[in-house]
Amino acid sequence: MASRKSSRATGGSPSPGSKRETKHGGGKNGKKEGLSGSSFFTWFMVIALLGVWTSVAVVWFELVDYEEVLAKAKDFRYNLSEVLQGKLGIYDADGDGDFDVEDAKVLLGLKERSVPAQPASPESEETVQPAEKSYVESEHKTADIELEEEIQSVLHEALHSHPGERHEDIDESVSDRWQAKEEIHGETFEAPATDDMLREFETEISEAYETPDSVQKDADPMVEDVGVVESESYEIPAIDDYVADLEERLSDPDTPGDSEIMPEDAVEHYAEDKVHEDYSEDQGIESKQTEDDVAIEPEESEKPVKAEDYSDDVQVGKSEKETEQDKTEKAKKKKKPKLLNKFDKTIKAELDAAEKLRKKGKVEEALRAFEALVNQYPQSPRARYGKAQSEDDLAEKMRSNEMLQQAINTYDEVVSLPNVPSDLIKLSLKREADRQQFLGRMRGSLVTLQKLVQLFPSETSFKNDLGVGYLLIGDNSNAKKVYEEVLSLAPNDGFAKVHYGFILKAENKIAESIPYLQEGLESGDPGTDDGRFYFHLGDALQRMGDKEAYKWYELGYQRGHFASVWQRSLYNVKGLKAQPWWTARETGYTELVKSLEKNWKLIRDEGLAVMDKKRSLFLPEDENLREKGDWSQFTLWQQGRKNENACKSVPKTCALLERFPEATGCRRGQIKYSIMHPGTHVWPHTGPTNCRLRMHLGLVIPKEGCRIRCAQENRYWEEGKVLIFDDSFEHEVWQDAESYRLIFIVDVWHPELTAQQRRTLPAI
Repeated sequence: MASRKSSRATGGSPSPGSKRETKHGGGKNGKKEGLSGSSFFTWFMVIALLGVWTSVAVVWFELVDYEEVLAKAKDFRYNLSEVLQGKLGIYDADGDGDFDVEDAKVLLGLKERSVPAQPASPESEETVQPAEKSYVESEHKTADIELEEEIQSVLHEALHSHPGERHEDIDESVSDRWQAKEEIHGETFEAPATDDMLREFETEISEAYETPDSVQKDADPMVEDVGVVESESYEIPAIDDYVADLEERLSDPDTPGDSEIMPEDAVEHYAEDKVHEDYSEDQGIESKQTEDDVAIEPEESEKPVKAEDYSDDVQVGKSEKETEQDKTEKAKKKKKPKLLNKFDKTIKAELDAAEKLRKKGKVEEALRAFEALVNQYPQSPRARYGKAQSEDDLAEKMRSNEMLQQAINTYDEVVSLPNVPSDLIKLSLKREADRQQFLGRMRGSLVTLQKLVQLFPSETSFKNDLGVGYLLIGDNSNAKKVYEEVLSLAPNDGFAKVHYGFILKAENKIAESIPYLQEGLESGDPGTDDGRFYFHLGDALQRMGDKEAYKWYELGYQRGHFASVWQRSLYNVKGLKAQPWWTARETGYTELVKSLEKNWKLIRDEGLAVMDKKRSLFLPEDENLREKGDWSQFTLWQQGRKNENACKSVPKTCALLERFPEATGCRRGQIKYSIMHPGTHVWPHTGPTNCRLRMHLGLVIPKEGCRIRCAQENRYWEEGKVLIFDDSFEHEVWQDAESYRLIFIVDVWHPELTAQQRRTLPAI
């Protein structure tokens, strides 16, 4: 276009254009004087039109990666408008960052464009469009000067600002998604303590990873000055042999499968919040229950929200004077971990682009981007880790166990690559173990935790996680060894102390457990502020006759673990009416109560027949609730499931109960006979949930010596009468009569639970 215009302007044939040029730019004799005599206005229009067409070409042929330009501008907190950014891309035709004579030559077609073609995203194309319009309306020289001044001022501000001010967006880490608190059907969700620690670690890593290139370059000399050494890259020699050996040892045919938990008893079994918590609808965990169930450990879906205001708390925590170990730990936390090896630093821009998609919630696009990077750079640990994170996010979005398993596999692949930064190994394996526990694959998780401990033997936090892994499969013996090792290395480790105390109490070493539980809670270390430990410390103190128990119950209440000092259940739905004793009218189950009291002799006679002929059907209480004595039960319904064999022995009683779904369908309770012999005392304890009420029908009651306390009030059984109480409140039983006591227990749903809640609450 430029060449044709020039030829016409200098040719011999007259034209309107040539006449105008002669008039305005020719000599006195009417002859043209070449380029020197050309009109300034004409050339200005030529340049302007060429600029417009060039800008269109830049966008059409995707010559500039505007998305990267804009991303960098955002990272430095440029206060430039999209228009100015668009101008910059259009003016800088030769890629040297400003508009000069060389740019003009390119626009005039006198010089080839030196900028390499890069694909631009649709997002960036939209950004350029307003810039084109403003370009036509502005003058090149003025805009160029203004743009350069503004860029210089912004760059100066960005380079002299504090590094912590660079991030405008607060992004959630991967582990935050399923550990965040949320309420469903009135229940409260809360993240387990181990996830809290993983979240903190990942957040630090995310911050380190997102540092812009230019700022990182400035920061590197400073890092070297203070002696921070780049994290090592780990090769994993012979790890497959080690894992295979471990898996073989764990795959004992006599032990339950990954998704099975075999609780020893409700008091002492460590049922971590994440037990078999996959995406299927039914997430219930079977557990043995006795006449007066004690608080077993809560599922994630039911732990109460922790109180935010601790102003009235009893002062429990570390002394003001920190130990050297505390300072060392804090120093470790402040050191920012690194995710990129030398190769990954060379493709950082591509990794950044894919990660930004993931952080924006564009999970499918992010996964495709990371998959492309993995295909292109199969030895890139960061690309593979990004793929695992994207699969993890997509599994959450799709509620897909299959996709989550794929993420687990990819996390494991990260560790097998060469030259993986140690921080990336830690993060990958921790997340892999966490997701395995989420799916209920406790033994697979244990193998992963073993890898971590083998690779980082000096990291006590990984040993602590390994101890929990053993507890989750009911292997208290190996868990105890792990925590003994941790305490030998770090005597003040609060997490190890509370868990070691928990194990001692499970072994019925009550007095020995108390100092470990108490010191662990007082440490305030992450993972110690858990309702289970307040519960077991208070229980241990009560059994030793120490009134300090209620101080810890009070603190547990203030911290949001208990509904009150007396109501200490851990599987709770918020907002339900709470009182120790109930009347039939208050429950709304008057028909059931009337039927029980009307047919009490029938129920009694069938129970006595079983005692006479099939006494073995009465099983002893095995949950360590008795201080002394003999106490057994014969169960007809458990977790809403009928025991068909048991009902064959008492058919009329079972037929009677079939009419009342509030009892037979109560998946958080039981229906059973209970016999207690003289000389029995049941420790003060609480049931596991506030979602049920418990009915006691007196069948054979001695005239004196039998009583039950719920909260602060004692009551007595009567033959043919029903007592109703909420067993989530502390209660205690004495049998000091001269003959046995026989009662019939019927658990019912709390009357304020909705039909939806009754259908969906996990079984207990």
